[in-house]
Amino acid sequence: MNKLIYRPLQPSIELEIFLAKCEAILQEAGMRPIAGGVAGAWVFTNVGRTCLLDGTFDIDSDTWNMALFLSTSNLGAATTTYAGVTNEHANANGYTTGGVSVTLSLAGTTTVTVDSTDASWTAAGGSIVARFAAIYEVGGNVLCYCLLDDTPADVTVTAGNGLTVQIHASGVFTLA
Repeated sequence: MNKLIYRPLQPSIELEIFLAKCEAILQEAGMRPIAGGVAGAWVFTNVGRTCLLDGTFDIDSDTWNMALFLSTSNLGAATTTYAGVTNEHANANGYTTGGVSVTLSLAGTTTVTVDSTDASWTAAGGSIVARFAAIYEVGGNVLCYCLLDDTPADVTVTAGNGLTVQIHASGVFTLA
């Protein structure tokens, strides 16, 4: 069974209606969202905010990855570089250390939305287990991270099944 995780920007009535519709579509397709609901919003790391404001990050031209981390990871607001984050999912079972490439894009002028492509993995030969996802500049700093389950609990995808971190329709974040 494939699993789909929704990544909301922030809770709202419109979001709840949207997610209820998505859940109905998934159920018709024989799929279900992780933990039956919405996981936490993307959270900036402290250095991620600074790198955005001082121009270190170039959102639409830098190379970005999304990686998965275990519950024992030190990933949090004080995280700086990807290399400094502990307990990434092992290089096994359909997951490759470093995660997968994602493309960030900008849209808008007075209100600017940063969007991302979704990230997907297919478990093979064993399960993929993770608690967090992080978007980071390849060879550099972590921009943001999120919980994959709002309990919070580990997300487990068994062999032959897929895990997709789907970016919310409103993007990863918006600056207004």
